[in-house]
Amino acid sequence: MIEIEGLSKLYGRDVFALEDFSMHVGKGEFVFLTGPSGAGKSTLLRILLCQEAPTTGRVIVGGRDITRLKPREVQTYRRTVGFVFQDFKLIPGKTVFENVMFALRILGVPDVQQRRRTFQVLKWVGLQHRANAYPLELSGGEQQRVAIARALVNEPALVLADEPTGNLDPDLALEIMNLFREINSTGTTVLVATHDRELIRHVGHRAVTLDHGRLAIG
Repeated sequence: MIEIEGLSKLYGRDVFALEDFSMHVGKGEFVFLTGPSGAGKSTLLRILLCQEAPTTGRVIVGGRDITRLKPREVQTYRRTVGFVFQDFKLIPGKTVFENVMFALRILGVPDVQQRRRTFQVLKWVGLQHRANAYPLELSGGEQQRVAIARALVNEPALVLADEPTGNLDPDLALEIMNLFREINSTGTTVLVATHDRELIRHVGHRAVTLDHGRLAIG
């Protein structure tokens, strides 16, 4: 699913966020990215989402080198990827239902399908009863469930999550991780960045450790 070879990202003249980094993630695999703050986890996810371009190296996703995609191809590629942020990034003035459906509206999905798929994914994350609530009326755990629903509504082949439990207490963090395990059980490839080693131990999937932009353990 993902093949990364000799990936480096240089900021300025001598600050490496990633340096000669390589890894493989199989189709349908669940992998944690871990390491201290500044290790390069978020940079790697941004490159996988085509938000940043690497300085050197190849990034193959689903058989395509995404570092060589043209702008129109980048938009097509992003439709196959779901992204979950630590700070949720929900739109305050839209309801839960509207926040999730917005992702499909951007893609130009017909209205009937937008509503059907939005309801289905909210039901799947257990929030169909909160469909008309606004983000600020929700708990942190509920907001993260909405963010996950939004990432899943376009039925992506790959889900990326950047510290998705960083703002949650341990019990809620484990609950959210169980959701990612369920996502993975459907065949979706899942890559989660977290510094929480205890959470990784509980969940039990492979962990790839970065240290100053380099592969430490994989």
